[in-house]
Amino acid sequence: MAKKTTLKAAPRLRSGSGKLKQMRREGWLPSVVYGRGVKSENLKVDAKTFSELLAHSSSDSILINLDVEGEGVRSVFLKTIQHDPLTGKAVHADFLAVNDKTEITANIPVHLLGEPKGVKEGGILEQYAHTLEIVCFPQDLPDFIEMDVAHLGEGESLHIGDLTLPARVKATHAADVVVAHIGKPAATVSEEASATESPVVAKAADKAEKS
Repeated sequence: MAKKTTLKAAPRLRSGSGKLKQMRREGWLPSVVYGRGVKSENLKVDAKTFSELLAHSSSDSILINLDVEGEGVRSVFLKTIQHDPLTGKAVHADFLAVNDKTEITANIPVHLLGEPKGVKEGGILEQYAHTLEIVCFPQDLPDFIEMDVAHLGEGESLHIGDLTLPARVKATHAADVVVAHIGKPAATVSEEASATESPVVAKAADKAEKS
């Protein structure tokens, strides 16, 4: 289960693009918290602390104890982050108020373990899905999903349906979606392509000589 991190916040009364820009210059990150049965509230969190929180997390799908000044602590899930298109810095964050019965959708890293049998024989491990979208309750949210790929031979694939997910955690994509595949070395692919094309090339050359 993912661990919760505490993040201090304070209510914000200022709104409008100009005032929000001033707030960011002062070191604050404008945010909002909302949820079923919860009144939406505009907040601000320390931008540096928020950035450090992301840097030390395995993904952006984070459970947080939001300590709001004058209001106490509430459990929230980091729903979305808006980034500046030029600098990449976070400019706004949305928090979803949650409890043990709130179903959340999260993107969790997929870690492949072991050296595949096919790689030892000269193949190449190709990982197509580095994250997995899941649905679960907050108390069941994992930090990441691990899967042993040591048994995979050349030409074999690992699918979402092959992943061992924690109890009460479900993947949103179909079971036949490929997570990883053991491909052939580039040199082998090139040789096979040449072998396939050579009769066609020879036939074309022969036709040219006759003409």
